[in-house]
Amino acid sequence: MADRHTPRRRSSDRTYPPAPDPLPVPVLDSHCHLDIGSGDAADALEGGDPVLAVDEALAAAAAVGVTRLVQIGCDLPSARWSVDLAATRPTVVAGVSLHPNEAPRIAAREGRAALEAAWEEVGRLAAHPRVRAVGETGLDFYRTGEDGRAVQEESFRWHITCAKAQGKALVIHDRDAHDDVLRVLADEGAPDVVVMHCFSGDAEHARRCVDRGYLLSFAGTVTFANAGYLREALAVTPSDQLLVETDAPFLTPVPYRGRPNASFLVPLTMRTMAQVRGVDVADLAAAVDANGTRVFGPF
Repeated sequence: MADRHTPRRRSSDRTYPPAPDPLPVPVLDSHCHLDIGSGDAADALEGGDPVLAVDEALAAAAAVGVTRLVQIGCDLPSARWSVDLAATRPTVVAGVSLHPNEAPRIAAREGRAALEAAWEEVGRLAAHPRVRAVGETGLDFYRTGEDGRAVQEESFRWHITCAKAQGKALVIHDRDAHDDVLRVLADEGAPDVVVMHCFSGDAEHARRCVDRGYLLSFAGTVTFANAGYLREALAVTPSDQLLVETDAPFLTPVPYRGRPNASFLVPLTMRTMAQVRGVDVADLAAAVDANGTRVFGPF
């Protein structure tokens, strides 16, 4: 997730973009935040931004071939909300976690006991059958300074243990921390399924992740003009280790960068991915969707 406390690059046009042409075959959005900017959630976008009601967002996505979504909760309120949503929407499953930047905040603001209680609740939520992932978890050295990194790493290790205990996929947030993320995963022993959410490394880092059996999920950032290194990483990733995501409402793909993002814009990213790889978009979408089923299970 683009940290919810981080200002996003904003366009003067804050309306949702128009829907792109539908994909020829359905695909799964492997990571979104419907609770941020939803008209149905307390954490709606501020500053006069438009909001989509959840069912409106799901219908808009389905209309362009994005028929399943993974909703990620990154703090206790959003984790609870995500589980409730997945329990009532058959096309949605959930991931639950304390975001890497959330754990140090809790520790600093409320103390150690509150952090341990938060972990305990995430563990209870992770046991729900509609929760298919633990995360996003990991390390973020961009937003968390030296004073919070020990707690952040401890929280990451806790989430790894939780994912293995629950038999769920582990969804990784990695910002400016590639080597340390891999180090901690090696120390703890990675779960069977690891997803590098919003992959942000170059081709060399992609190879390191691929060699470890991890899946790489690409967001709208792969369409950005200054992201050639991401396209190089995409090009070296095997098709059976690829996912696509929005990280909505963040990271809106070109040509609408800076406007609000939503799952119905996945086709823009998928078509860029197919172009980079020199393959038919239908073939790539089918492969990516199959990977999503393998990672997150049947809906």
